[in-house]
Amino acid sequence: MFKFDLGQELKDSITGFQGVAMVRSEYLTGCNHYGLQSRDQRKDGEPISWVYFDETRLVLVDRVAEKSIGSTGGPSQNPPQL
Repeated sequence: MFKFDLGQELKDSITGFQGVAMVRSEYLTGCNHYGLQSRDQRKDGEPISWVYFDETRLVLVDRVAEKSIGSTGGPSQNPPQL
């Protein structure tokens, strides 16, 4: 069971890194990790790479982000017949 939802803004209590939860992983060992995407950009305008943190280090900042609606990019419901 996950403590946070995807799309929530979270902050790492140790480093102060803050970002939107874009991915979460559950490990066989019982720990949960979240991949956070910062809203900040590098000086060249490129997004900062996702950073992964253990769930126990994270605190909720805001519930502002919403899940996008549309294609997930996953497998097709009706794959083409070969």
